[in-house]
Amino acid sequence: MSSYIVIDGGTTTTRVALISNKKLIDKIKISAGARANMQAPGTLEAAVREAIDRLLSQNSAAPECILAAGMITGEFGLYNLPHIEAPAGIDDLGNSVAEVRLPDISPLPFYFIPGVKILGDIEKTDMMRGEECEVFGLYDGEDAVFVLPGSHSKIINLKDGKITDFKTLLTGEMTASLCEGTILRDAVDLSASLEESYLIGGYRYCREHGINEALFKVRILKNLLSASRDEIYSFFLGVVLCGEIEAIIKTHKKNIFVAGRAELRAATAILLKSEGLNATPVSDEAADMSTFLGMIKIFESKKSKD
Repeated sequence: MSSYIVIDGGTTTTRVALISNKKLIDKIKISAGARANMQAPGTLEAAVREAIDRLLSQNSAAPECILAAGMITGEFGLYNLPHIEAPAGIDDLGNSVAEVRLPDISPLPFYFIPGVKILGDIEKTDMMRGEECEVFGLYDGEDAVFVLPGSHSKIINLKDGKITDFKTLLTGEMTASLCEGTILRDAVDLSASLEESYLIGGYRYCREHGINEALFKVRILKNLLSASRDEIYSFFLGVVLCGEIEAIIKTHKKNIFVAGRAELRAATAILLKSEGLNATPVSDEAADMSTFLGMIKIFESKKSKD
């Protein structure tokens, strides 16, 4: 029975988990990611070391190694690992895994999984770190588009077991910035619930009138039309998701799976359905485990060839 410590490193948070026989044993979420290390070098190392020590002290499973992916493999992570170029499948990623020793953090060996890049013109060129593991954790062998809403939303096309192309949108960070740094701060409550008709209404208004005008209508809903907090939030979310939905439509794919953050997952599925597309939201459990399971698939592909 194989046990691993797996690290999913993000821009602002990092998840550290203990997995045994592909089942979650324990998990710690720490409020430190690549951004914290950029601002104060060493912050991420200390947080990861503490999380690993806690997991090992609280559980009896004995992991054979540590698997790491995401922003933790970037220039402000624990080990800077170059992206590999698409098309890229599980074996391609496995062949590029780097074994690294970081004794100041843990005596266990680290295996860092690279991100994926596409090179071409400005429209085609893109990159990801971490989402390649997430998508292969969900992949069941069928060609499909995987939509991963989040801080940096990804629309990833898988064909014949390989990531062939993808797009990145700054949806999550744009949402936070608009709510924290603009006049919409007192209008949008990000803890509100979805009202489907207003979500679709915001999306359609943005498609017709553009994001600039549509965003100010969020303030109009609050100040002049006395909309509820749920209605305002839903209209706003429909506006900020508009570009993402338009990009998904352009893929012309019939099989669309939506993972990522729960609230964005539900909203994305509703908007795609409103456009007549069959989008399947994955379960909370599958979404939560996907990156961890993808890392294990990639590592075990490498191990089978060693």
